[in-house]
Amino acid sequence: MRKPAVTSVPIASLMAERWSPRALDPSGAVTPDQVRALLEAARWAPSFGNTQPARYLVGVRGTPSFDAILATLNSGNQAWAHRASLLLIGVMVTTNEKGTVPYAEYGLGLASENLVLQAVELGLVAHQMAGFSPDAVRAAFGLPEDAVPRVAIAVGSPAPPEVLGEDWRIEREKAERVRLPLEEFAFTGEWGTPAV
Repeated sequence: MRKPAVTSVPIASLMAERWSPRALDPSGAVTPDQVRALLEAARWAPSFGNTQPARYLVGVRGTPSFDAILATLNSGNQAWAHRASLLLIGVMVTTNEKGTVPYAEYGLGLASENLVLQAVELGLVAHQMAGFSPDAVRAAFGLPEDAVPRVAIAVGSPAPPEVLGEDWRIEREKAERVRLPLEEFAFTGEWGTPAV
């Protein structure tokens, strides 16, 4: 199912085609090369002073790491994410040999966006989630104190919305994508004065 963004002017197709479905094909698979491409895309994201604070815990379906990541998700996310081909936890490293890493969370965000856009390029879909337990991730994967889990990401092949079962989930999947209009998004001169 495609839901391209409705934009005021054309934008890059990778961004227009990116959305966050929950309907994933339980028989879909990611190849080792696809996993590597996702991680390479994330690795080459910009970061403050090239500090590279992003790290990922990676679980391919059928592995203990997948099961461990799935177990850290809240029940609402577990209800659909078990069909993903790949589950990841995005982690930000907050210190390095120079001390505190500035803008570590921003760096992880940039890396994760690269990963998600690479998924689109590969014909996959990705859904980022805040609904997981960082403490459970720490315990399951033995994270050091300066490694902070910030986002869970499900990657897979798209499936028809009906795979989700419940009517409310299906309707939510089919709902139109909505964003603020540019007039409420970008300002010039003073707050509230539209830039475009």
